[in-house]
This record gives sequence, C-alpha cells and structure tokens, in this order.
Amino acid sequence: MVELAGIIILGILAQWVAWKFKIPAILPLILIGLLVGPLSTLMSADGTQWLQPIWNGEKGLFPGENLFYFVSLAVGIILFEGGLTLKRDEISKVGPAIGKLISIGAAITFIGAGIAAHYVFGLNWRISFLFSALIIVTGPTVITPILRNIPLKKDVAAVLRWEGILIDPIGALVAVLVYEFISVEGDSGYTKQALLDFGKIVLIGMAFGISAGYALYFSIKKKFVPHYLSNVVSLSLVMAVFVISDLFAHESGLLAVVVMGMFLGNSDLPSLKELLYFKESLSVLLVSILFILLAANISIEDLLLVYNWKTAILLAIIIFILRPLTVFASTVGSSLKTNEKLFISWVGPRGIVAAGISSLFGTQLVSKGVVGAEYITPLVFAVVLITVIINATTARVMAGWMGVFLKKSEGILMVGASKVSRLIATYLHKNNRHVVLIDSNQLNINRAKELGLEAFTANIYADDLTDNIELNDVGYLLAMTGSDEINKQAISRFGRYFGENGTFRLMTSEEMRKRQSLSAKELFSYTHDYSRFTEVAQDFPSIQEIPVESHNQFLRVLNIISENENAIPLFLKRPNGFLELITAPTELEVEEGCSLVYLGKPMDFEDVVNATRSENEAKEKK
Repeated sequence: MVELAGIIILGILAQWVAWKFKIPAILPLILIGLLVGPLSTLMSADGTQWLQPIWNGEKGLFPGENLFYFVSLAVGIILFEGGLTLKRDEISKVGPAIGKLISIGAAITFIGAGIAAHYVFGLNWRISFLFSALIIVTGPTVITPILRNIPLKKDVAAVLRWEGILIDPIGALVAVLVYEFISVEGDSGYTKQALLDFGKIVLIGMAFGISAGYALYFSIKKKFVPHYLSNVVSLSLVMAVFVISDLFAHESGLLAVVVMGMFLGNSDLPSLKELLYFKESLSVLLVSILFILLAANISIEDLLLVYNWKTAILLAIIIFILRPLTVFASTVGSSLKTNEKLFISWVGPRGIVAAGISSLFGTQLVSKGVVGAEYITPLVFAVVLITVIINATTARVMAGWMGVFLKKSEGILMVGASKVSRLIATYLHKNNRHVVLIDSNQLNINRAKELGLEAFTANIYADDLTDNIELNDVGYLLAMTGSDEINKQAISRFGRYFGENGTFRLMTSEEMRKRQSLSAKELFSYTHDYSRFTEVAQDFPSIQEIPVESHNQFLRVLNIISENENAIPLFLKRPNGFLELITAPTELEVEEGCSLVYLGKPMDFEDVVNATRSENEAKEKK
C-alpha cells in the first residue's frame, strides 16, 4: 500500500515539476523510476530495490505478467484521449505528409534502425528489427507538453501531434508481428500469415473503433446515459472495446481506441469537452504511474549493458540521420518549408508505447532464452530517455533558431457567437484569418459550425480556455456578447493570453448613452453597442467594401459610414487581403488598393468615392 501511494505521490510531484520548468513530464518520471528502482540497489542496506514492480517471490506489486496487462489498458486509455484531440480541419494542408510519415517514414525508421542495431551492437537480425519496430513510435505524452509551451506554426504543430498519436498503434502492430516472427522461428510461410494478420488487425480495429464511437455518441446524444455517468461509461466502453478487439485480433485494441477517439473528437457530442478533460486528467495519472513502474522494472545489469560507446553511435544514427531522412522523404511536395521540416526532424521523442511494449517483449524473450533479448528493454529506454532529454531542453531554442515560432499571432478569438459575430467571423474566415468563436449557448455554436466556422461551447468564467493548444496563434480578443459584464470579464481574465495584438469589447449601453471619454485601445466600435449591432445585422445582414485610395479619403469615408445609423465600420482591408482593425484611424497608413469594410446597408460606392475625391481635390487646389 505504501509503495502504491508513493508512486502516485511521486508521479504527481514529477508532473508539477514538469509544469513548473516547462519540460515533458516523462523526463522526471523516468528519473524517479530509475532512482527508486535499479539505482536504489546502490543505496539500500541489503542491496534490494525500494520499488519492485513485479513479484519476485518475496515482494512486488504485480504478480506474473499483470504489470504488462495494466500497461496495455493504460496505454489504450491514453491513446483514446489523444484521438479525441485530433481534428480533421487541422490537416487540410499537411494531411498527405502525415500519411507518408506513418507509412513511408515508419518503413525508413524500421529498416534503417534495424540495420544500425545489427552492425553497431552486433545483435542478430530478428532482435535488431524488433528494436527498430519498437522505436518507430513517437510519444504523444512528450509532444503535447512541447506544443503547449512553444507557440509553433499551426501546420508544424498539427504534423507533430497527428504523427505522435497515429504512429503508436502502427508501431505496436509492427512490433507484435516481429515478436511473433521471433517466437515461432518464422520463415517465408510466416511472412504470408503475418500480412494476413496485419489486414485482420486493421479491419477489426477500424470496425470496433467506429462502431463503439457511434454507439457512445448515440447513447449520450439520446440521453440513454445520465450526464453524471457519461464519463465513467465512456471509460468502461473504451476498456471493453480495447479488450474485446484484442480478443478478435491481437494488438488491434490500440487501433480501435484511437479510431474511437477520432470519431468522437470530430462529432458534435454535447459532453465532448467534459469527456476530454476527464480523460486528460486520467491520462496524467496513468502516465505518472506507468513511467515510474516501467523505469523501476529495469535492473542495474540492464543499464550496464548499454552504458557504452555503441549506444551513443546508435542513438546518433537514429536522431541525426534516420529521423531527418524520414521527415524529408515523407514531406516531398508538401506545403512545409525547409525550416519547418528541419524542426520536425529534430522533434522525435519516444514515449510510453515504446517503453511499455519493450518491457513486455524483452521480459518474455529473455525468459525463453532468446539470444540478445536482454538488450531490448535497456536499449529502448535509452532511446526514450535521450530523445526526451534532447527535445525537452532544446525544442524552444531550436524553434527560435529555425524560425517556426509564430512571430505574430494574427488569429482572432471572438467571445459570443450571435448572428453579428457569425457574420463578422464568416467574412474574416473567407479572407484567410483564423477565427475561433466561443459561446455558452449551444444553439449559437451549432449555427456557427454549420457555416464552417471553428466554434466550441465554453464558459468565460472557467480557466480552461488557456489549455486549448489550438489557440496558440490567437493574438486578438473580441468580446461581443450581449452582456456588458461578460465582455469586461473576458478582457480582464483572458486578455493576457489571447490579446497580444489587442483586446476589444463592445461599448456598454451606458457608455453609448452618456458618450463618455472612451479608451481607444479597448472599444471595437465607438458608435454602436450590442443592441445597435444586432439591429443593423437584422436589417442588413451583409458586409460591404468601399475602395479608398488615400488616407484623407479613408477618413472621409469612415466619417460618412459612422454617421449612418445603419452602417458600422469594421476593418481596413489591405491590397494583399490582410484585414486590420480600425482602432486608431488617424494612425493607419492607407495606400492605393485598400478598402474600408463595414457591416450594414449597401451604399452607392461611386457617389461616396466621388464625393470624397472631389472634396480632396478642392482642398488640394486651395
């Protein structure tokens, strides 16, 4: 009992340390596991480990192979949570690159690392390729903290996250096939059977994943499951799908839960957000326990096996040759730039799936007396530990050096998804601006999604907005609800997170009535409050553009529009299509090809432009 409680406490402590110093939690977790496991034998009086994960006849937490059963279930839950975060619209530009990374890229790593392990370490071909199969995977448990702490360009972040989650079941599948090949002393006949098994695993995994996802979606949507039970029912179903799928086809469970997560993550499930946070919290706990247990399960003899120059050479080949080769070969013809490819090449940490499966297979093959099997677990852990250390300590520096930081966040977060907000957001979206709408009203969110807008239900009084990594390119905050209190609350609480370039709100009814001295840096409009915005949008639901050729003309047109009660000025549109908020009109530089964008009643463009041009010409003659 003391050991189990200690693992949980130390795991959460490691998570806090990781958060405090902005590093992947896997690093302190592995170090703690090694400290209470193999390294503790050097400090204990009787030479025994402080933590013994597997029962050795005298002490231990898990008898037999129960540790690895626990690891398998836990990994399934973690990958399901990862699948929930995968959104189809993230990969509109880089979808083919991701597909190649988990196919062509995986093949390059598999073949290259297998050859390197054979010639560098002198392992036989079967053990070498089992090792290479295990390190195909990258770790979502490592990638996610990196993405949260570094404001990367959207396409780069999408590639890393999708690869990290999708490659896990593929790597596990390849590792299982190689393991079975070793176990049965396979030949050419087995190769044919392996291909059939591969197809069977993919088919069953996909079928169970989609079916279970739809079943859960239907049950929650139709309220067959009460709200307070939705999270635990989801957890139960994930575990059931994982186990049942595995019974039909060994190791198909990982694929099934990822597919199930992706299905639900891209649905309109009303409780999706709550489900995601529940699974995220559970994943944190499971990851904390798993890495400590798996690291503690390594013996001091295993560590000494890989404490040599051969390990350094093998790691150098994997990190500096195979990973870049994989990325560049997989991204040929993609929209990714060379600097973005280089950064993706640099970030390739291994995680929980590699560590868990290597511990299981290594232990089983050693017990069968397979030559070279003792190297599997310590070698994979060496790859996990070194890649995590490198990525955790250098990712931010390398991102800056390679220029993949978001230099300026131009995305817009709009608080409130009313008809006015949807009109403005649709216009922004059509002009290639990233817009995110949030609202507590589900009907407004549904209508926004029907228009193809990115929108989700959220409570402005909650802190969870800051946890959404897809808001890392947001630099503008527009509070446009009908509540003055909520608008001010949004500015106050989330301005520092999402208002890098400016935070704006609608004026209050009192401010509009009294025409007080208003802050130029805070108000979205100086002439209309929410009620007037709504009235204009109701009567004239369209956004207009008027060309302006000079600064003086722009100011005159702006004045004409501002004086019209059925028109509200919004943006200045640049010749390149970039939209700029009109916060300080006198300071804006206006060039030929610009347009003034406004909401409301169409005007006679020719009359307005001619009037302003004539006035300007008259002033110039004087």
